[in-house]
Formats: sequence, C-alpha cells, structure tokens
Amino acid sequence: MKKVLIPLSVVPILLLLAYGFWTDPRFVPSPLIEKPAPLFALSLFDGEPLSLDGLRGKVVVVNFWASWCFPACYEEAPVLEGAWRTYKDRDVVVVGVNVQDTEKAAREFMERFQFTFPNGPDPGGKISIDYGVYGIPETFVLDKEGRIAHKHVGAVTADVLSAQIEGLLRRAPVADDNRQEHERGA
Repeated sequence: MKKVLIPLSVVPILLLLAYGFWTDPRFVPSPLIEKPAPLFALSLFDGEPLSLDGLRGKVVVVNFWASWCFPACYEEAPVLEGAWRTYKDRDVVVVGVNVQDTEKAAREFMERFQFTFPNGPDPGGKISIDYGVYGIPETFVLDKEGRIAHKHVGAVTADVLSAQIEGLLRRAPVADDNRQEHERGA
C-alpha cells in the first residue's frame, strides 16, 4: 500500500508545478488592485528625495525597470517618457524604480532614453517586495487616492498607459464616507 501512496502523493505537487510553469504571469490577477499602494521613499538619481505619500492627489505611474531588462524595458522606455511629457501638467507623475542594477548602468540607460521623470534605485529590493514584483518590467497605476488601479506585467504600451491614465483623470474621487458606505453595500 505504501508503494502506491508515495507516488500518488507526488502527483498533486507535480500538477501544481506544471500549472505554474504554463501559467502566463500577465494573466494572474493582482491582489493589490483597489488596495492602498505601499508607501515608499526614494532617493532619486539626481539626489532629491521623493515620497509616494507626497504625491497624493495625483495619478501616479510606478514603473519597475533595469538596464539589463532587454528587450521589454527598452521597448517601454520611450512610452514612459512620452506619458510623462504628455501628462505631467495634468497632475500625473511617472516614477521609475530601478531594480538590481548598478548606478552606472542605470544612469546610462536613463541618458540613452532621455528620461526626465523621477527615477531612483531600490537598494535591497524593499519597494519591489512590497509591490509583489516578481519580474520586470512591471508597471502600477495609482489613482488620486493612492490606491493601485492597474498592474501591467511586461512592456507597457502607449495605448494601455494612456487608457489607464485618462480613465483615472476622468474618475471622480470617492469621499472616504461614501467609500465606506459603498464597501458596506449601502
């Protein structure tokens, strides 16, 4: 009987592993959607501090990237800079979080793509861990109340990014007392 049970106990584990290997991570829903975004502070590459809490009231795009992330980070870099230039005067901030990179390589990447939006390193990976980043690039779009409205895995496109930003700019803010009533089902 033991000779049969031991191999049978391995089958569920193998099925779970197989499911994980064949599941596209872009289609795994994020448990962070509509939850408050984890707060963080960055020391930007230009030496200035940036606090996510200080951006409340704005739509915020948080992008996790690295210079060694090819081709996806290279494909989306012009999209992120374009979104920043298009929306920065409309209460939208794009923030780059550089992951597992050297400062020299990150600076060369930012210079290559002429980044003008705020970027800083994530030494130790705390911000990445707090956001549940498991591969880069990953992009999170936060609403004006600081909640994660959208997560995109892989190179974000101009169409996806502008649709998310425009939708959040049009969305009326929900007052805290209205949100509580809505959550209770009232």
